[in-house]
Amino acid sequence: MNYSAVLGAVALSLAAGTATAGERSLTVYTYDSFVSEWGPGPAIEEAFEARCAGCDLRFVALDGGVDILQRLRLEGQDSGADLVLGLDMNLMAEARGLDLLAPHGADTSALDLPIEWDDETFLPYDWGHFAFVYDTEQIAEPPASLAELLEAPEDLKVILQDPRTSVTGQGLLLWIKHVYGDDAPEAWARLNERVLTVTNGWSQAYFSLFMNGEAPMVLSYATSPAYHMAVEESDRYQAAEFAEGHYLQVETAAMLRSSDEPELARDFLAFMLTPDFQRHIPLGNVMNPAIDLGAELPTVFERLIDPDSLTFTPEAVHANRRAWIREWLNAAAR
Repeated sequence: MNYSAVLGAVALSLAAGTATAGERSLTVYTYDSFVSEWGPGPAIEEAFEARCAGCDLRFVALDGGVDILQRLRLEGQDSGADLVLGLDMNLMAEARGLDLLAPHGADTSALDLPIEWDDETFLPYDWGHFAFVYDTEQIAEPPASLAELLEAPEDLKVILQDPRTSVTGQGLLLWIKHVYGDDAPEAWARLNERVLTVTNGWSQAYFSLFMNGEAPMVLSYATSPAYHMAVEESDRYQAAEFAEGHYLQVETAAMLRSSDEPELARDFLAFMLTPDFQRHIPLGNVMNPAIDLGAELPTVFERLIDPDSLTFTPEAVHANRRAWIREWLNAAAR
């Protein structure tokens, strides 16, 4: 999740024009903040094109992972993409069901994730935990668990995102379900008493509302404070660590079977797990890198919370997502 991209002018690197004669081109569907002027995309594009010599890496910017998936569903075998970058682990089963993707063929031995990874189609490029970020100037002692948040005074307001349109909103949906199971509807009802508003996306919640002081807490990522500490040199915004653990997000890329440049696509996937790609993730995408960057990892990441990881399998998410969303909607209607 890119922060400078939203604070600054968003410059989308949309695929435009045609490659020059004889030039190999690679089209990647991704999300807009990844390819913004301040995101990791421009530097990654430059590094890959220097590596592949004579190729043209072109990003097509969409709103997010859900939109990428919908674009694939609409285009099918006629998709203009060679690769998709930005499908998180909770969308993998649905994307796999489209039967459009091919094995990545990459060496995954360098991966450094909180969980084991052996998927032959989806290749991770970053990861993070969903978390509630709070303003230390408004909250001295944040809740130390989901249970404490649900029992907090009702004047402690939080800003959430819609799980139907937002990956962070979906992350909270899965987080609540993992912790509370069959009691999730009751948990939602209690949480809703403390919700200021629910936005369609993360950037509106974080920058338009939370950063303007509309509420002291917002659903975001455990890595969010890294941006403020490194770029703004401020400790004001921190992530609350919850005793139950935090739901994990792993973002992935995959290649399409219909790609006109399968060799180049696999070259890019292999490139993703090198320092030349990964060094742009921590402060460009404000997420944890998928490999160990050693001394290249910004020191502010040592000051972030390090929670236990909660996950469902992608198949479980795909099978139950609609039912779990209905639970959330029913609780909101009470």
